[in-house]
Amino acid sequence: MNPPTSSLPRLHLAPVLLPVVVALTAVLAGCSRPAPAPEPVRAVRTLTISADSAGGSHDYAAEVRARTESRLAFRVGGKMVARPAEVGQRVRAGQVLAQLDPQDLRLAQTAAAAALQAAQVNMELAEADFQRYQGLRAQGFISAAELDRRASTLKAAKAQFAQAQAQAGVQGNQAAYSALTATVAGVVTAVEAEPGAVLAAGTPVVRLAHDGPRDVVFAVPEDVVARMRPLLGQPGALKVRLWGQQAMLPATLREVAAAADPATRTFQVKADLGGAEAQLGQTATVVIDLPRQEGVTRLPLTAVMQQQGRTAVWRLDTASMTVQVQPVQVAGADGNTVIVTAGLQPGQVVVTAGVHVLTPGQKVKLYQATTPPAAAASSASAAAR
Repeated sequence: MNPPTSSLPRLHLAPVLLPVVVALTAVLAGCSRPAPAPEPVRAVRTLTISADSAGGSHDYAAEVRARTESRLAFRVGGKMVARPAEVGQRVRAGQVLAQLDPQDLRLAQTAAAAALQAAQVNMELAEADFQRYQGLRAQGFISAAELDRRASTLKAAKAQFAQAQAQAGVQGNQAAYSALTATVAGVVTAVEAEPGAVLAAGTPVVRLAHDGPRDVVFAVPEDVVARMRPLLGQPGALKVRLWGQQAMLPATLREVAAAADPATRTFQVKADLGGAEAQLGQTATVVIDLPRQEGVTRLPLTAVMQQQGRTAVWRLDTASMTVQVQPVQVAGADGNTVIVTAGLQPGQVVVTAGVHVLTPGQKVKLYQATTPPAAAASSASAAAR
């Protein structure tokens, strides 16, 4: 008897399916993720914390300015026809700095003089009439009421004369205001208007630095303002080094701004140079000595990092040779070192190099400098000799 025909296809397909199954198994094995490589043990440099003391100083860029600086302007409006003053020019008190077209002002002065003359004639006529009516009243030809009217007319004429006299004085002053003169001796530091411009009263034309005391002006950040205010008025609290000079000049802190600059968020500070010789606009360096602090820690700049808006270092646990983040408080920098005032204790070990590639709990090893082969060979030959 022949076998069933249904079993024949299975016997023929088995050799065909076996290679396919083997191939699919190999593909699936290739798609699986490889095992992650073990994290390398990084070598780090370290420093053992010890108590120290720190002083130092803060340096700020400054500029020499005049104690008083005025922005001069015309007291009347008009067209400026001349400006003899130039930047850097030294001027004396009363010297003409700029000139307006005086034609309209002179016409107004002439009109005021004419009005004054008319008021004077009117007053003299009213006074003569009053004297005549006084005689007529004495003779009984007029009533007392008529004399009172003449007296009132005389008073009004005198008031009009006084008004015209004052107006003439004002117009005379305004005609003189067509010339802008220096109020005191000084140096022109800026020019803000050019000839030909039509200016309103009060529009600045030149800036004049008065002769006299000189200040050094500089800006400090917000965290330094609190330390600056107690130094106000103390002679020699600051030291100033002018550009191109090595000598340190004593200065007295005179003014600290009450509000920060809206753009830079810094506070302007002014210090008095006393009688020191300094040129306007000269650059200088202001040196502020910091009080000496005990019990602080000095770390290299490479040991400090910023994490989530705070300053921190990597602290090494020598037992497990792992690192952890340790927040610290920094008071400032002294050269290439950072002054740490809080967050660390003497005896703790801090990583000083390689801080940006570490993660919390990562195992590390101490860095050991390797000797180059050439140096090792020369050392061996020297030992053999």
